[in-house]
Amino acid sequence: MSGTLFHQGATALCPHGAPVNAIPSNTRVLVSGLPVATLADQYLIAGCPFAGQTGPCVRVQWLVPAARVLVNGVPPILNTSVGLALAATQAPLGPPVVAATQPRVVAI
Repeated sequence: MSGTLFHQGATALCPHGAPVNAIPSNTRVLVSGLPVATLADQYLIAGCPFAGQTGPCVRVQWLVPAARVLVNGVPPILNTSVGLALAATQAPLGPPVVAATQPRVVAI
């Protein structure tokens, strides 16, 4: 499925509303002047308000990146990519929400 490229300055939220921070490993491919987010990057969550038995969301693991585009040999993340927010115990807590990305570059 096609979608716009997710990048370091894009907005994503955990299922409970805390921001997802992309820590890019790629610094060569840019959109809107910021690094494109790839499957190899880390996606950390700070400030998740969920206080259930498993604890708050601490990171996102993306499961379905772009299928036909590579950034330095690694699939990029799209606004339509599927992922899971995980607790520190690796318990899945739900899908992240990609709220805003740059509108110009689309990938499949």
